[in-house]
Amino acid sequence: MGKIFNRQSYKLLQKNFMVKAIFITIASFMVMLPFASGAIEKQAPESFSEIVKNASPAVVYISTKTIVKDRFFSSPYGQNDPMRDFFEQFFGNRIPRDIPQNGLGTGFIIDKDGYILTNNHVVEKADEIKVTLENEKEFQAKIIGRDPETDVALIKIDGAQNLKPLGLGNSDALEVGDWVVAIGNPYGLGHTVTHGIVSAKYRNNVMGGTFDNFIQTDASINPGNSGGPLMNLRGEVIGINSAIYSQTGGSVGIGFAIPINMAKDILPMLKTGKIERGYLGVGVQDIDPDLKTKFNLENEKGALINRLFPGGPSEEAGLKIGDVIVEFQGKEIKDREELIRLVSSTPVGTKADVVVIRKGKKVKFQVKLAQRPGTDEEAVMDQPTKMNLGLELDTLTPEKARRYGISETEGLVVLEVEYNSAAAEAGLMSGDLILEVEQEKVKTVEEFNKILKGYKPGEKILLLIKRRDATIFITLKIGND
Repeated sequence: MGKIFNRQSYKLLQKNFMVKAIFITIASFMVMLPFASGAIEKQAPESFSEIVKNASPAVVYISTKTIVKDRFFSSPYGQNDPMRDFFEQFFGNRIPRDIPQNGLGTGFIIDKDGYILTNNHVVEKADEIKVTLENEKEFQAKIIGRDPETDVALIKIDGAQNLKPLGLGNSDALEVGDWVVAIGNPYGLGHTVTHGIVSAKYRNNVMGGTFDNFIQTDASINPGNSGGPLMNLRGEVIGINSAIYSQTGGSVGIGFAIPINMAKDILPMLKTGKIERGYLGVGVQDIDPDLKTKFNLENEKGALINRLFPGGPSEEAGLKIGDVIVEFQGKEIKDREELIRLVSSTPVGTKADVVVIRKGKKVKFQVKLAQRPGTDEEAVMDQPTKMNLGLELDTLTPEKARRYGISETEGLVVLEVEYNSAAAEAGLMSGDLILEVEQEKVKTVEEFNKILKGYKPGEKILLLIKRRDATIFITLKIGND
């Protein structure tokens, strides 16, 4: 009887144990399943080869040629050159000569029509752009649009067949620690793949740009990688490799990529060749603890207006220096960077609701956004003119006036005059300020170019210029290319 009881008890105990073990195993699996499914997507694969195989045909190498005019006198005989006095008499200490400079970069195809995204700094000053595909076929490229403020450019090649574009992902979905893969052309070595993780997000003040908002990564990025794709494990582009932090010139594990969402936001404008951003016409700064106390604020959120641009949208709407912008179009403003991004992404002409704190009270204004002025460079590709003047101009702004040491804040400043050009023959000099064209005020380079379109080669235009403390009229003859 005892043996029968013991055997039956043992079998029953064994059966119960197995059932519990199976139950625990299943339960554990069900609990871990959500974590496991997420880990499968984000964990590093045994190899990145599939990502690279799919992406490589879309990654291109960009080589540029820029003609730089070197005007400084140089002689193999140094100070004892017997011809030195002759050259300095006619040229000063400058002798014009053209020196070609070559550049390298990377880009990636975004559609079958041949559009390619890259960095603005890769192509901005190029006189010639050549694109090489993975199959080593070469094509001449043209700039469609470029934006110096985000360092994004769109170029295009024609005649290429069977292009395989890269898909653009969602950079906002990135998390610190996610795996990323970079493909580029470092030091001109050719197709090079590196990988790493997202080290940080929302890095600003990296390049000193207004819209700095970089993804930081430890994937190796070196000179020549600029403009190449930074991809997630699905092979989607989530960033455009743009810059590195290094004291040696090589990668030290701190690289920066432009979030692809930023590029996607301006892509329609790049395709039209014209960048338009909303503009409030204010200078703003962040609020620190001392400013919070001085302005009697509840917290440090918001953007403090420290400057109003004369005639700008905010001044016309009634905003004042000392106002703290806390809401824009119904969205809370945390700091100046957020305000700038929101305003710049709002269409020109929008009547935006702006809430400020003024002397402890919230006040609401409606501000009609204007077109944000360009940076030191044109925000899009300059349209070439058939009229060769040998003249490089820049639209004067208050910031540039201080930089150039000019008391006026409007007009066109002459940056450079080519030797033996129409501008040189007319007597224009670097530093001159063009105030009027045909007795009409001119404020922008665009206005100047529009006026030129009404003249034919060989005709002369009347300019009023200011040189130091004097203003003089000169005539400038329109020439051919």
